[in-house]
Amino acid sequence: MSTLHVHHLNCAHVTTMKLDGLVLACHVMVIETPSSGLVMVDTGLGTADYADISSRLGWSFAHLYAKPTVDPSLAAIEQIRALGLDPHDVRHIVQTHLDLDHVGGLSDFPWAQVHVHATEHQAAMARKGIKARGRYRPGMWAHGPNWQTYATEGEPWFGFEAVRALRGLPEEILFVPLPGHTMGHCGVAVDTDQGWLLNAGDAYFDRREVHQPQRECAFAVGMFQRVVTTDKALRFHNQDRLRAFIASHPEVNVFAAHEPGAAQLGPIRTTTDTALMEGTTRSASRPAH
Repeated sequence: MSTLHVHHLNCAHVTTMKLDGLVLACHVMVIETPSSGLVMVDTGLGTADYADISSRLGWSFAHLYAKPTVDPSLAAIEQIRALGLDPHDVRHIVQTHLDLDHVGGLSDFPWAQVHVHATEHQAAMARKGIKARGRYRPGMWAHGPNWQTYATEGEPWFGFEAVRALRGLPEEILFVPLPGHTMGHCGVAVDTDQGWLLNAGDAYFDRREVHQPQRECAFAVGMFQRVVTTDKALRFHNQDRLRAFIASHPEVNVFAAHEPGAAQLGPIRTTTDTALMEGTTRSASRPAH
């Protein structure tokens, strides 16, 4: 039985886009582990972002196409404290990718190891092209994180290839390559005592893209995705894979980083001791590693 304990946080409100009448979230997972301390999946926006939103995020993101609410209490480090946990226990941060709205809080945890796909790390360091220069903000890792990078290699998991465990983390936490949004984008799977969770990151935004037979997406959200996507064909390919996976494995709880309400979890509250997957079953194999 898994001994992991998962908290779901919302670490930013993206006010320019809505799904089902709710503004987009920036979902962060905080996982209590028996031997690896606290493990975060993404960080959302951090204290430095909320203190100087224009400089940290860039004028366009801060004031034009995202307009995040300036609320320092949303920073993950503040929410971790509110949960009664010690932020210094955050020993590992697993990044689905390195877009600014997913890494702003890195500087709040400078002691943590940061796990990321090697392709994503290379793209973020190189920042080639206008799109890359907009999404990757070097100030967010100016503190010099302890990067842990991973090539595309591993074992099959539920039909996904090159899935692997991460150095120093429990085997219940897996890296699942889902490129397209960025070329090094990955999902993160977590095996809990109530079943598997799959945080699909930005592989999709609108749950109707993958949680029903025919793909649908809200207009503004779809336009935004088209603008920020690195490889549209690859993104659609992985959405097709997710759609088939969800249809075949309803016991796995799949959700995305910006869904206002993650599948089977209800709305992502600011600090919540998650109910995880009520009424679901635990199944499926863990890849060999």
